[in-house]
Amino acid sequence: MNILIFEDEALAAERLARLCQRYDPQMQPLAQLASVEEAVAWLQGHEMPDLIFADIQLVDGLCFEIFRTVPVSCPVIFTTSYDQYALEAFAVHSIDYLLKPLRYEKLAQALDKLASLRQELSSGAPPAPEIDLDELAARLLAREPAFKSRFLVRNGPNIRAVKTEEIAYFYSDRKLTLLVSREGRRFPVDYSLDRLSEMIDPRSFFRANRQFLVHVDAVQVIHPYFKGRLKLELDPPIDEEVVVSSDKTPLFKEWLDQ
Repeated sequence: MNILIFEDEALAAERLARLCQRYDPQMQPLAQLASVEEAVAWLQGHEMPDLIFADIQLVDGLCFEIFRTVPVSCPVIFTTSYDQYALEAFAVHSIDYLLKPLRYEKLAQALDKLASLRQELSSGAPPAPEIDLDELAARLLAREPAFKSRFLVRNGPNIRAVKTEEIAYFYSDRKLTLLVSREGRRFPVDYSLDRLSEMIDPRSFFRANRQFLVHVDAVQVIHPYFKGRLKLELDPPIDEEVVVSSDKTPLFKEWLDQ
């Protein structure tokens, strides 16, 4: 299967290509195109690929402009940093969408869905509806990601609100989840790290391991560690080691570089 990647972040494009070949070694990336202009020129000068992965925001505009300019007959899977609540239309109008940072399990689900749809079409089922690009663009631009902006915490006998931008990191300690502010104050919160990962902006926070969820500005120093892992120094400092596992290291570097 020949695939085409519209992506303006080189590391993200390389990771996507690796994940695709992990799913199916026969998946061959034809090109990685960073702009609307490059993508239009490529499509006008080449045969249609079997599948397109399209990041929403390219260096010179939204990828929808590509599809308005060039008739595209192959399936499209969108990739994006926006949260799923801002993208309800994609589940209906396109093959699928993937949230960044990309994860293999989600990619495999999207490709399984594509295989199922192709099987249905080959058996004579009616084709899927065409993508309404204007509707998709309007919905995307009109709605903000629904990320949590503050947390209520107990401050002695009182309750106070801590803004998300004031948080350095979250970590789990036994059965407690603690919020650590940039000032170094610690407050228990009523959410697990798994739940917090879904509630806050993934462009600002990264799940370093099972114990830590860190804000990008809290990462002060990164040390190479054993077996391809990374050891982080955080601000405010913490006595425990904060180590990014080897399988998350490429995602972590991509996250820092965005």
